[in-house]
Amino acid sequence: QVQLVESGGGAVQAGDSLRLSCQASGRTFSAISVTGWFRQAPGKERAFVAAIGWHSGRTIYEDSVKGRFTVSRDGAKNMVYLQMNSLKPEDTAVYYCAAGTGLTQNPVGYSYWGQGTQVTVSS
Repeated sequence: QVQLVESGGGAVQAGDSLRLSCQASGRTFSAISVTGWFRQAPGKERAFVAAIGWHSGRTIYEDSVKGRFTVSRDGAKNMVYLQMNSLKPEDTAVYYCAAGTGLTQNPVGYSYWGQGTQVTVSS
């Protein structure tokens, strides 16, 4: 099993920045090759935000966050980060960390999920 714990959410103003963190652990974490971030706004489906190949460092982003969000990882600490700059009210959502084996935007490709952390951006 793999455990994922997010932190760093909060309430900010439009234009502010936040950094989300995800601590990964578990006996089978060595089998994971991708970690990603998804978000779910009220009344909407869970949507892809960004992902990073754990070994390759390759990244993919959803179009609306390109240039504003940066995903990174620290292999020594089993940590994944999502730096979010120039936040907008439409970024308001619960953000989830996920782990899987393929670099994809499809949530089906992720087997493990955290509990989520709330991000609220006011105008």
